[in-house]
Amino acid sequence: MSHQMHQNEDVEDNLLNWNDRAVVHANGGYGDLDAFADDPSALSSVTLRDLEVLKPHLPEHGIKGLHLLHLQCHIGSDTISWWRLGARDVYGLDFSPTSLDYARKLSERAGASITYVQSDARCAADAMPDQKGSFDVIVTSCGTITWLPDLKDWARSIASLLTDGGIFMIRDNHPLLFALNNEGMSIVQDYFGGTETTYETDQSYTSATDSLEDGTKPQITHTTNHNWAHDFQEISSALLDAGLTIEAIGEHNVDDWQSLPMLEYSPELQGWIMPHNQPQIPLTFSMVARKKA
Repeated sequence: MSHQMHQNEDVEDNLLNWNDRAVVHANGGYGDLDAFADDPSALSSVTLRDLEVLKPHLPEHGIKGLHLLHLQCHIGSDTISWWRLGARDVYGLDFSPTSLDYARKLSERAGASITYVQSDARCAADAMPDQKGSFDVIVTSCGTITWLPDLKDWARSIASLLTDGGIFMIRDNHPLLFALNNEGMSIVQDYFGGTETTYETDQSYTSATDSLEDGTKPQITHTTNHNWAHDFQEISSALLDAGLTIEAIGEHNVDDWQSLPMLEYSPELQGWIMPHNQPQIPLTFSMVARKKA
């Protein structure tokens, strides 16, 4: 079997897993989504952290009126948040049809006008050829690129979709966490880009609290997961080679999920932090890049 065919099979495993996860997350795993949809002022904590990274690189009016694409949007709560912040003609893209079904329903309930596109993030430009060169802002965050085997096509697609002067922002798990395998403070696997890990689990990073119409609890039955390491050199090189200019790199001590077992939830920060008696390490990173005008 060729390397490419093997990767395609691994991505298909992930797709089946994320279809299952979408059902878990939409049925209580992400909290009360009906209340979120019904409250026009509600914004996800993920999007608010992303916005803080983006702010210094936006025009004075911020995100308002900008044409925005949210890559790997999952069930749409963050995408709706971008729309509520004033982005116009908002698009969300994900490879999971089940995730997008929930995203469309949630957006309809919220009265949010969002176009959802099914595609692998590496092929986003091919999936929406009429949008090439049109997006002012493209964002992706919170557990995204570890699900992509490589980043070259991903970066080229982003560059192709951005308008001249357009900006791209990623905020995601720090590459160090991959080497820690999200287990503790000991290095247990390779850090460098291209490393693949495969594991079996019927759990997600959050659990369902609601039952389905038949009275059963949502379950993850497709348990095989494949993740790929992407170090800073690989991420930055992919964006630079695609013709983007990197404007900022950040490392942050707040995560969007409990990525290490000792992390504690901070209600004030609405995120997970390292206890004060533990060594302080970066939990997430951010990178902002711009397409030359």
